[in-house]
Amino acid sequence: MGSAWHEIGLSLHHLTPLAVLDIVLVAVVLYQCLLLVRGTRASQVLLGIFLLVLAYYGSEWGGLTMLHWLLSSALPYLFIAILVIFQAEIRNGLAKIGRGTLGLARDHGSGESYEDIVLAANFFSSRKLGALMVIERQTGLRTYIESGVPLQAHLSYDLLITIFRPGAPLHDGAVVIQGNRIAAAACFLPISTNPLLSPQWGTRHRAAIGITEETDAVAIAVSEAHGGISLAVGGKLEPDLSVERLRQRLGELFRQYLPPLVLPTSSATPDSSREIFS
Repeated sequence: MGSAWHEIGLSLHHLTPLAVLDIVLVAVVLYQCLLLVRGTRASQVLLGIFLLVLAYYGSEWGGLTMLHWLLSSALPYLFIAILVIFQAEIRNGLAKIGRGTLGLARDHGSGESYEDIVLAANFFSSRKLGALMVIERQTGLRTYIESGVPLQAHLSYDLLITIFRPGAPLHDGAVVIQGNRIAAAACFLPISTNPLLSPQWGTRHRAAIGITEETDAVAIAVSEAHGGISLAVGGKLEPDLSVERLRQRLGELFRQYLPPLVLPTSSATPDSSREIFS
């Protein structure tokens, strides 16, 4: 026992600051990799790969010649399989690294007010109208903008309720907002395949989660079934938000102060809104 502690002491004696830094960096990288796959199908695949590697060494130790030959033939292709299986997680990780460096120079926290978005969400919620609004932050959404109908129109409450009017040509799909402009409508978004999501979430909410899994965008979904307002950010969904809570979260995410909001009553609804939904 004493010799073991003596060996540990010698090892610590030869541990240089550079070696400590190396160990810390490796630990951080491994931790970030685990965060990328946590709660996704990739975590189950990673467990399967670990079991295969364990079986490889176990077959070698146990003298299982055929199994060892089979696994040794398959393992060289494991790296290619990892690239294919984890392409989404690798893309997200590289995007996060880019946002943490080059993304610091970009300023999307300007003084645009998102009061129109909050008012529109309140309107859709009170009338149980399905809607999906995506707000761009540092990661560009050009790919998703090009999948829809380009508008490049000034962001306004009236335009939002017109776009999501039942039966309107642009009703299906998402609206993508860049700053104080609506870049496009009827956009297609990636659907989240996270197996941990509740079965109650439909395509609209899964699309809101999906776009925030792949980018740093903020998505607002209004349920057509019960009128609930949900906010998606970072691949997480915050369901059943009040209008004031939604407004508060937008202020936090975009680092701007929003003055107290006075919600319109039914008698104070703009004439355009009454005409559209009459």
